[in-house]
Amino acid sequence: MTPGGWFLMILATGSVTILLTACIVKVLITPESTEHIHNPMTEETPDMRDENL
Repeated sequence: MTPGGWFLMILATGSVTILLTACIVKVLITPESTEHIHNPMTEETPDMRDENL
C-alpha cells in the first residue's frame, strides 16, 4: 500500500474511532439523559380521542 493509502486509512479509522468514543462517553456521563426519554403511548394525539371514533 502506498503512503497516501496508509495515511487515508489511518485518518478514516481514527476519525470513526474518536467519534464512537465521544458518543459513548457522552451517553454514559450525561446524568439527566434518562429524564428525556418519553413513552410515545403516554401522549394523547388527535386520533386517540374518543370523540373522533
